[in-house]
Amino acid sequence: MIAKGQRINDRYEIIRNIGEGGMANVYLGYDEILDRKVAIKILRGDLANDEKFVRRFQREALSASSLSHPNIVEMYDVGEDDGMYYIVMEYIEGITLKQLLKKRGKLTLSEAIDIMLQLTDGMAHAHDSYIIHRDLKPQNIMIEDDGQVKITDFGIAMALNSTQLTQTNSVMGSVHYLPPEQAAGKGSTIKSDIYSLGIIFYELLSGRLPFKGENAVEIALKHMKDPLPNLMEENSAIPQSIENIILKATAKNPKNRYDDVKEMHRDLLTALDDERMNEEPYIYPYPETEENAKAVRKLEQIEDDEEQLAEKIEDEDEKKNKKLIIILSCVLGGIVLILLFIFFIWPALTGGKEIKVPNLKNMTIGEAKSELKDKGFRGRIKVKTINDSKIAKGKIVKTDPTKGKKIKSKSTITLYKSDGVKKYKIKDYTGKNYIEVETLLKNMYGLKVTIEKKDVEDGSLYKDKEDLIIDQSIEPGTKVKKGAKITLYIPNIDEKFPDMKNGGWSLADVQEFCRKYNIALTYDEVETTAYEPGKVVSQSVSPNTAMSSVKTLKVEIAKKPVEKKEEKKPDSGQSDKDKEPETEPTE
Repeated sequence: MIAKGQRINDRYEIIRNIGEGGMANVYLGYDEILDRKVAIKILRGDLANDEKFVRRFQREALSASSLSHPNIVEMYDVGEDDGMYYIVMEYIEGITLKQLLKKRGKLTLSEAIDIMLQLTDGMAHAHDSYIIHRDLKPQNIMIEDDGQVKITDFGIAMALNSTQLTQTNSVMGSVHYLPPEQAAGKGSTIKSDIYSLGIIFYELLSGRLPFKGENAVEIALKHMKDPLPNLMEENSAIPQSIENIILKATAKNPKNRYDDVKEMHRDLLTALDDERMNEEPYIYPYPETEENAKAVRKLEQIEDDEEQLAEKIEDEDEKKNKKLIIILSCVLGGIVLILLFIFFIWPALTGGKEIKVPNLKNMTIGEAKSELKDKGFRGRIKVKTINDSKIAKGKIVKTDPTKGKKIKSKSTITLYKSDGVKKYKIKDYTGKNYIEVETLLKNMYGLKVTIEKKDVEDGSLYKDKEDLIIDQSIEPGTKVKKGAKITLYIPNIDEKFPDMKNGGWSLADVQEFCRKYNIALTYDEVETTAYEPGKVVSQSVSPNTAMSSVKTLKVEIAKKPVEKKEEKKPDSGQSDKDKEPETEPTE
């Protein structure tokens, strides 16, 4: 369990525990950098020790952090600190939909439709971003005081394998909303989320779950085999149009469900129109149970095996439990007496009189201690340092308890002094995934990050590595303030066609290049003295053309000109000396 006051990643201070679950504990925290309350989810149990799950959780949480919608809880940060894996998200002042149902029972028709419209709108946005929740349930839906709906737990839900029915702590809550195809071990689709939305809609209107059982396997079997109870038989005020929406959303065969959440959202908008209220009941166009028949038989066998095992150990457990109950009763009684003394009797005897915490903001530590002494404070004073851009370094930013609160004169008070504007040391991010680094720099350090592509000499070296950083605009080791700009460069793998003519390429070079990039090559030889024989004289593709557009290439290769032989004059049989000089004719 995380203690109050503990700091996560030297930034988030734990205020109190606000929820516990099979997958994570939730804490109210304070972000000391951005000065705001946050919700911090810390993975627990076997999940935090499962490296495969942790890697998937981090990847999915980073993906979900890109979602921005009024009906989806915003995710600020994801990381690890001393073996604790956490996500930091928007803190919602409200309760879960499950808590609202426990308090109210069922909701009115107009309330249920309003909630479903918000849920379908938020999930449509997630599906448009190719993100499937996979674990929609009232426990993962927050309701603010003004009625605003917020869907949470995207990162954990996407990483969790919901078909592991043996994880009773995490799955017993989920299996009530589990689509038949997930129970059968098949992959999840957007239609899986639609099924869960239909079950939630049923619960909002009826105040109860459609399928119950003693274990996860029994409930999963009912989702796969049993028809959904008819709402109109229980409540005649529910129109056929609403019953049809639930029937279509919760069809056991995904082919019978809505094609997407937007279609379900549009149906909800018009469900109470006069012309739709008494429409014909929805008839499934495809068979409902054939697809999951094999999985049903497997789960039924698992259920039988569990029942036999339970009967064998029940008698032995009963004997052991009687002795254990007696021992535990004595131990618990002693603990209760000790706690009563520690929390009620001892503070009353030793705490001293009450004083009101004064306003110590902008004071030095020495001034604050003097002020507390003057007010009659005689307890312990702790000093912590936080970054603050508004309060001068060394001056007090705030106190805990806060000003105006009444405390015992011999209790403990914490003074938070400013360390000025925090600077962050830039690390060497080359070789790392740019999405993870961008999320870290934006959410953790508040930097303005730009992603740009940078040309590389050989794009083939970066195949399947296009998400890796190859350069950065700020040198590693440089310290920067919040709001600083940094550019991360990733490889531009759209290679450019080379300049073969001026690069001194030979015919063999060209042939090897064309084989490597599957380019059809033709060539001619031309006589020239301007180029070395065997080298490229011209090319049909211009240099720097995108390689992806090149399919054919024609080049001209230099060839040494053939030497011409001089023609011999015919021999007249008369020597030069015997030849008479030519004379001009005389008149």
